[in-house]
Amino acid sequence: MKKLVRILGFLLLFLVVAAAAGLLYFNSAYPVKIPSEDFKIEASPERLARGEYLAHHVAGCIDCHSDRNLQFYAGPVIDGTWGKGGFGFNEALGDVPGTVYAKNITPAGIGNWSDGELYRAIVSGINKNNDALFPLMPYTHFAGMAKEDILSIMAYIRSLSPIENKVPERQLNFPVNFIVKTIPAPASPLASVPDKSNSVEYGKYMVNAASCIHCHSLSKEGKYLAGMEFGGGFKFTLPNGDQIYSSNITPDNETGIGLMSKEAFIGKFKAFVDSTSGQLMIPVKEHSKNTLMPWTKLGGMTTEDLGAIYEYLRTIPAVNHKVTTFIPAGGAI
Repeated sequence: MKKLVRILGFLLLFLVVAAAAGLLYFNSAYPVKIPSEDFKIEASPERLARGEYLAHHVAGCIDCHSDRNLQFYAGPVIDGTWGKGGFGFNEALGDVPGTVYAKNITPAGIGNWSDGELYRAIVSGINKNNDALFPLMPYTHFAGMAKEDILSIMAYIRSLSPIENKVPERQLNFPVNFIVKTIPAPASPLASVPDKSNSVEYGKYMVNAASCIHCHSLSKEGKYLAGMEFGGGFKFTLPNGDQIYSSNITPDNETGIGLMSKEAFIGKFKAFVDSTSGQLMIPVKEHSKNTLMPWTKLGGMTTEDLGAIYEYLRTIPAVNHKVTTFIPAGGAI
C-alpha cells in the first residue's frame, strides 16, 4: 500500500512539473516575438488631418477609448474624454469572456511608448510590455491597412490632450487568457490605400478599417459563423437589461439592405452628423429603442467614402437573416 502511495505521489509530482514546464514554455513562446521598429513619426499637417478623420470617423479609436453617454441615442462620445480609456467591455457588452477595459491612449497613457511600440500594438496586438492585446482592439483589421494611414492615426492620437486616468487591468476567463496570446502575428500592411476610382476595392478597404464585420456578424468562441458574415444578430446587453442586435447589412432583399438605394444608405449616416440637434439631444426614455451603432461618429465620413462602402457591401454574399434590432428588458417589443 505504501509503495502504491509512493508511486502515485511520484506520478502527481511528475504531472505538476510537466504542467509547470509546459506553462513556462507556452509563456515564453507566446505571443510570438515581433520586434518593434525604431522610427519617429513626423506629425505633418496632412497626417494630423488624415489621422483625425480616421480616428474619429472610421477606425473607432475615439469611440472605444472615450466615455459614451448611453442615456442618449447611439451613445455619443462625451466631449473632453477623448482617448482617456476606462470603458469596460464584458460578455454582455461586447461578447468578451471576462472584462476588458479600453486603454488610455492620450499622451498621459502612452507618452512613454516609442512610435515603434505603438505601431506594433496597433497592427500586431503586442503592447509595450510584450503582452498580447485582446482582439476586441481590432489589430487584425488594422494589420491590413496602409501603413501611412496607421502612422496618421498615431500622429493624431499623440496630439490628444493628456488625461490622467488609471485604467484597470483586464480579467479574462480560462482558457481565453491563454488563447489570446496565440493571436498576435506580424502585420502585412498595404503599400497604399486603394485608388478611390475603384469604388469596390476602396469600399472594401474602408469596411475593413471600420471593422464592420466584427459587430455585424454572429460569432462563436471568437470566430465568425461561416455563411453569416455581415448578416447581423450580434447581441449587446445594456446595463438596464435592454438588448440590442446588430443589423443585417448584406444585400439580401428581404432582410438586409438589398432594396436600399445608395442615397438612402448615405443619408442614414448623414442624419446623425450634427450631434447637437434633434433626437440626439433628448435622453432616451427607459427601455425605449436605442443602439450602440456610433452614428454620430460614422456619420462624419465623407459621402464618397460612405458610397464606396455601400458599393462594396453590394458585392458580398446575401444572407437571409431577419434581425429584431431592439428588445427592451422583459422582452416586450
